[in-house]
Amino acid sequence: MTQDSLFPTGPSAASEGDSASGIAGRGGAMFAAHTGSPLAARMRPQHLDEVLGQDHLLAPGKPLRRLVEGSGEASVILYGPPGTGKTTIASLIAATMGQNFVGLSALDSGVKQVREVITHARQEAIRGVRTVLFIDEVHRFSKTQQDALLAAVENRTVLLVAATTENPSFSVVSPLLSRSLLLQLNSLEPADIAKLIDRAIESDRGLQGRIKITDEAKEQLTMLAGGDARRVLTYLEAAAETAEDVYSKTTESESDGEGAAQPVLTTEVLNASVNRAVVRYDRDGDQHYDVVSAFIKSIRGSDVDAALHYLARMIEAGEDPRFIARRLIVHASEDIGMADPTALPTAVAAAEAAQLIGLPEARIPLAQAVIHLATAPKSNSVMQAIAAAQEDIARGKIGHVPPHLRDGHYEGAQRLGSAVGYKFPHDDPRGVVAQQYLPQELADARYYQPTNHGAEKRIYEYLPRLRGIVRDEKNAGGSK
Repeated sequence: MTQDSLFPTGPSAASEGDSASGIAGRGGAMFAAHTGSPLAARMRPQHLDEVLGQDHLLAPGKPLRRLVEGSGEASVILYGPPGTGKTTIASLIAATMGQNFVGLSALDSGVKQVREVITHARQEAIRGVRTVLFIDEVHRFSKTQQDALLAAVENRTVLLVAATTENPSFSVVSPLLSRSLLLQLNSLEPADIAKLIDRAIESDRGLQGRIKITDEAKEQLTMLAGGDARRVLTYLEAAAETAEDVYSKTTESESDGEGAAQPVLTTEVLNASVNRAVVRYDRDGDQHYDVVSAFIKSIRGSDVDAALHYLARMIEAGEDPRFIARRLIVHASEDIGMADPTALPTAVAAAEAAQLIGLPEARIPLAQAVIHLATAPKSNSVMQAIAAAQEDIARGKIGHVPPHLRDGHYEGAQRLGSAVGYKFPHDDPRGVVAQQYLPQELADARYYQPTNHGAEKRIYEYLPRLRGIVRDEKNAGGSK
């Protein structure tokens, strides 16, 4: 069978991997890297005890550990950020569970390839050979492609190991989710990243102790990693090459040809090698929604520093400033409203500024709007009011417009009673008169319930009197 695979397949592939890497027996990874491979590939864990940061899934007795050790039967969907070990775990499962291993990428595989794999797996099953099917970026598979897997996963023709950086609840069809264990991998903690840096520097598969690293550089490198093992190894490799170049030039400039004992990776070397951290943020994925959600909730919670953090994160990741501005406009009315009526014009002005000037300058008016909204008094009374009014409409509580409020600007209007008896508020010294405005069926409705926060406190205090006059209530009470 011919197919586009990410990795070697079948027993021969396992033996080739073993001979190339010197790994044998159960528990060894199938994906070997040669000496010219990138550091991240060479340092891919070859055994379960080398996997960092996923103890919640790999502790004794956990389903994923049983699967890696060859005793599990359930298909799994591995969900987590990049660089957390999804492909590594797939390789460990393949080494123990599948004499026939097939790797497909959702980027370049279609329904035809999936069906070919399943057909071949059935033939292998007759011979008693289990097929492990690894699908990278399964969220990119269409519904049709995912549906093609259902029967094979259901009857265990294949053991599916799927990896995705997107929330499977949104990107994987429900029938496939129900047939698989959903396991979420976490970003690596700083301690795990630091341990990985040390391991990569000392390992025979890594830098073989050729360089040293200062504590400050290790701390900075850990921060730049953002919990991504692959990223930190990529940065480390680039910085190590720079450190070795600096060392080489330094020793050559010495008259006796001897310089420092060995290359040292410092913060200066790291800054020269790695320009900036890459923000983990997919504008089309759940990272996008998570960051935006945290952004809005931070403003709502009046944490101005957190709000600015998420704003900066979106800007650095290349988010459209117009999208950010639209969220601010909504938030200004939804969570602030009449507690600070200037919030909405501030948000609108920031949106207009972003439209006019674009990034990078647009970050300044956006930041001003974020600071204004985060520090403003909060009230969701505007949203509650329109929601309550719409709920009545949805329930059929509509009623007829009172006759005195109807349009009277046409011939015969008075004969129909339209606009007859309407009281003009400006004729009263108070500017307000007793008059029914709501349909009779909703005469007692009170949709707007102001808070006593910020500028809305003034409305909170006078609205009961205002309603009392308009509705001719002799004993107008509170605003409720």
